[in-house]
Amino acid sequence: MRAVTLPKIGTFEAWRDAARGLLAAGIPPENVLWSRGTPERDLFADPLPALPPGQVTVPKSFVSLAQQVIWHRDPERFARLYAVLWALRENRRLLEDRGDPRIDRLNRMAKEVGRDKHKMTAFVRFREIGDREAPRRRFAAWFEPSHFILEPSTAFFAKRFGDMDWSIFTPDLSAHFEDGRIRLDEGAPRPELPHDATEDLWRTYFRNIFNPARLKVKAMQAEMPRKYWHNLPEAELIPELVAEAQSRARHMAEQAPTLAPARAARVTERLRAEMATPPPVDDRETLEAGLAGCRRCPLWEQATQVVPGEGPLDARLMIVGEQPGDREDLEGRPFVGPAGQLFDQVAARAGLDRRAAFLTNAVKHFKFAPRGKRRIHQSPGRAEVQHCRWWLEQERALVRPDLILAMGATALESLTGDRRNLLARRGRIENLADGTPMLVTVHPSYLLRLPPPERAEAEALFEADLRDAARRVA
Repeated sequence: MRAVTLPKIGTFEAWRDAARGLLAAGIPPENVLWSRGTPERDLFADPLPALPPGQVTVPKSFVSLAQQVIWHRDPERFARLYAVLWALRENRRLLEDRGDPRIDRLNRMAKEVGRDKHKMTAFVRFREIGDREAPRRRFAAWFEPSHFILEPSTAFFAKRFGDMDWSIFTPDLSAHFEDGRIRLDEGAPRPELPHDATEDLWRTYFRNIFNPARLKVKAMQAEMPRKYWHNLPEAELIPELVAEAQSRARHMAEQAPTLAPARAARVTERLRAEMATPPPVDDRETLEAGLAGCRRCPLWEQATQVVPGEGPLDARLMIVGEQPGDREDLEGRPFVGPAGQLFDQVAARAGLDRRAAFLTNAVKHFKFAPRGKRRIHQSPGRAEVQHCRWWLEQERALVRPDLILAMGATALESLTGDRRNLLARRGRIENLADGTPMLVTVHPSYLLRLPPPERAEAEALFEADLRDAARRVA
């Protein structure tokens, strides 16, 4: 019989090293007596000799499982782990067998430890014990976990409360965090901690967020078991709040708002009218007047002005971009900024006459984020594209083009409802729901973002698309 006594601090590492040596020596589980802290006396136990270090390879899942189970309060946890480790030599897939009672027991123990660690991070309540004027304030807390979880939980508290010194006392161990370093000591009885005025503020907050109408006592006790209540300052309020829940819920119902006044109906009707789909338009003047007063999405609030489409209404080609940019927003015309200038250059080489086409955007207002004196372009969201789609459809109804050139993902989404796979669809003809052919290409702003080597190739493809559009409407 081999007796192995593991320390209270660094228990997992000590068990791992001992288990490696025992495996290397070929000592079966039934010949090992495990203990933690004070060695257990056994008349038939021999002292553990120095064993050679064993090189043992185990699945990573077993290491993760052991790092949880090792902190369980079950006194047989070390023996259970070693028994499974011994069995893994013959069956490497043992951990996958959830029906094996040994594996089932270890998994349940690991869950219990994980749940206890979660409760500790939620229910530890610090009280200030140091001088408020000191460079680092000092706090302390008392907690009674169900398992030996203080050591694996210290990393969480060090990260969460790294700007202060603290101590956590438990019956088994104590943890101290000072000047960024963690130190573990023996356990201690519950210390006398001073009153902390912050707890009065916390009780006030807890009382005010307690919703009596949603009270479920069993669910509350499942998340906040009674065993923790005597260490939680807010818990002393719970019996009173539970007892008053029904009367408070009735009072809340009696104080609920009544029917809205008549003026609210007029405001609601006005908002509904502003968001309603306007009737179809028959001429450009009516269309642009409707655009100028559009409030279907919030983009109009920051934009300088709306930017309607431009070009002859009998154009055979309609070119649809994304949205106005900074220059377009200031001038009120589409495609006059850097992307529009690049488009003009490539269109001239491709033989596409901009003046003969109708140019517009899927979204009619400039969406941007302010950065100092600059306005940084932001892509329109799905809702904004959908709100503005009605105006694009009205422009299509007025122009009735033979071909639509869709430039960029936003134009694709507005015309087809699907912005995916732009580069794979580039250069192809797709037919819209009403049968109008649409040629897909990239937006010139995409070319401006590319580095020079890639831009030359992409610009050549863009020019080929514009040449194809010009040829189709010639």
